[in-house]
This record gives sequence, C-alpha cells and structure tokens, in this order.
Amino acid sequence: MDMNYTPEEQAFRDDVRAWLAAELPNPLAAKVKGGKRLHREDYLTWHALLRSRGWLAQHWPVEQGGAGWTPIEKHLFEEECVAAGAPRVIPFGLNMLGPVLIAFGSDTHKAHYLPRILSDEDWWAQGYSEPGAGSDLASLRTSAVRDGDHYIVNGQKTWTTLGHFANKLFCLCRTDPNAAKPQEGISFLLIDMDSPGVEVRPIITLDGEHEVNEVWLTDVRVPADNLVGEENKGWTYAKYLLTYERTGIAGVGYSKNALGHLKRVAAAQSHNGAPLSQDPLFAARMAKLEIDLLAMEMFNLRVVAAAGEGKAPGPESSLLKIKGTQVRQETTHLLRRALGPYAMPFLPEQFDEGWNGEPVGPDDAGPIATQYFNMRKVSIYGGSNEIQRNIVSKHMLGL
Repeated sequence: MDMNYTPEEQAFRDDVRAWLAAELPNPLAAKVKGGKRLHREDYLTWHALLRSRGWLAQHWPVEQGGAGWTPIEKHLFEEECVAAGAPRVIPFGLNMLGPVLIAFGSDTHKAHYLPRILSDEDWWAQGYSEPGAGSDLASLRTSAVRDGDHYIVNGQKTWTTLGHFANKLFCLCRTDPNAAKPQEGISFLLIDMDSPGVEVRPIITLDGEHEVNEVWLTDVRVPADNLVGEENKGWTYAKYLLTYERTGIAGVGYSKNALGHLKRVAAAQSHNGAPLSQDPLFAARMAKLEIDLLAMEMFNLRVVAAAGEGKAPGPESSLLKIKGTQVRQETTHLLRRALGPYAMPFLPEQFDEGWNGEPVGPDDAGPIATQYFNMRKVSIYGGSNEIQRNIVSKHMLGL
C-alpha cells in the first residue's frame, strides 16, 4: 500500500521518524502499543514534545502558531506517529475549536484562547450531544437565556469525551426557542467548567473504561463575551467544526497500522494445517479491506488537500467518515475472527500500567476485545453513518 513520494516528502518522513525515535519516551510508546490506559499526564507529555518542535497545531496557519505543513506532510506525520506508538493528539481544542475561532472568533477570542490551547493551559471538551439530540443535533434543548452581561445556561450534555480532564467546554445552546427552523436559534458558547452549576458525571462504556461523561448545567452564568460569532448563528459554526471532526474519525494512519497487525496475526494463526492468511475466504476479506483502505487513503488526501487550501471539508468528510468507520470496524472484526477463542476473554485490569498477569492468547494478539468493543461506537459518534448518508444524498446528489 506504499505510495510514491517526492524526495522532499520522503526526507520529511525520515525527519519525523528520527525525531520520534529520539524524543518519544519508550515507556509511553509501550503503553500505547500495549493498549494500556493513558492518563491526562501522558497526553500532556506528548503535547509538550510536539509543542517544543512546533508540530502541535498541525491544522492552524503558521501566523497562528501552526506547523505550516502540506496535506501530504500531515498524512505522513500521522502514519509515523501511529507506527512509533505515539498517543493521539487530543483534538477538541487543537483540531476542532481552534479552526472555528480562527475562522469565526473575534480578535479578542483569538488573542486569548489560541495561545492557551497551544500551551495546554486550557483543555477543551465538546458540548454537543444531548439525550434525545445526538445525530439529530438540531433538536438540542440546552438553553441559554440572556441576562444582562451574561447568559444563564441550563441543560444536559452527554458522551462528553475526556470531559473529566477538561477545564473548558465549547457548547451549543438554544438562544431562540421560537426560531422557525430547529437549526436556527442555536448559539456557540465557551463555558468555564469550574463555574458554579457545572457537574460532570462519568459514563462507563462497554469495555469498562471511563472515557465519556455527561455534563449537567444548572443556572450556569456565562459571560456574554464568551459568545463565538453572532447569536443564533451557532449552527453554521457547529457544522464547520463537525467537518473537521468527521475527517479525523476516518483515522487512515490507525487503520493502516491495524491492517498490518491483522496480517501478522493471520499469518501466525493456523487453519486446516496452514496459515489462516492462506485460507481463500479469509484472504479475500483481507484483500477487500486493503483495497477499501487504499481507496480511502487517496480520498482522504483529497479532502485534506482542500482543507489545506483554506476550504473547510464539505460533504466529502461525510463520505470519509462512513468508509473510515466501516474499515476500522471490519479490521477489528477480522482480528477477532482470526484469534478465535483467544478473542473471548476480556480482563479490564490488564490495561492498568504495571499489570503483570499472564497474557491471553498469542503475544501479538494485543487488546483485541477492548478494540473490538471500542470500535462499535465509531459509526455512531460524530453523526451516525445514517445521518452522513442523508447529508451526501442532499448536498452531493440533490435528493
């Protein structure tokens, strides 16, 4: 699946690879590759290393502290980071809110918040989904009522990823309950999570992890200056942000790394006296998966290239999200099938740092159960794949 790169692009890849080999702490890489549980300090360590090299804000313009990379360079960087076992960059401030503030925020917002995102002084969480307003986000009910120089916010947000680490929340609130359309009357507010009336409650997912939360907002006073853009125009900013989120969900680099893992496992597992990778039916499914991934990689480069020219990803990001989630789910499904009964045991304690229990299954099996469980959600969050197909039908096919 290797592509042809120019000498300059290959030199960039070599530079990234050498830097990772020299700077990425071995214990941190081992935790990532072993599927161990990462903590807030692990992410901050990784962000600090990237910041010291000027590589943290990859999607930002150079004048705002961004890396100034081409789309190919961003693509190569992700591949090398995944291969090296680097943690992911937490996207909420850097890859979601940052582009929104750059495009729609006031000069005051840019001057205040962008440096704090870069320095990790602020850790942002996303206040979008609500009970009853997930993929149908426009039906959200969290209200923000103007009261002098403040908004009074009441409501509930759910599936707030890493909200227990965050000190700030960018939040969609309904400021005009009488708007003609549900998409109208929504505003984009920046909320301090230390404010009175903000409560974060954990949600434990199927794999036993505390990754997501629900956030309760009760009479929270938010300065009116924390409004991004215009009142009742938040849906425009929300859609702009979601295109970046959906593009990132595809996770091409992660899928390529997972495919390599699948090939190694299939080659090591025996089926009817021969490696599983030689079984015609299983080999055909792996081949189809690889073809889909290669096509997705090419399409991803097109979408990212458009973003690099200053164009926000449009409905194309929906196509990328659909195919990306299908590829990631199929990969973990085939890994589970390849391991057979070894994929069944699930020991949440094995993901604690320092756990020395006897491994279940082959050494190269990895945390298959938790990966399989976790990938069930990717076709839902960021707007379910059914919603993405509606977007494509409406905006690309005119249906």
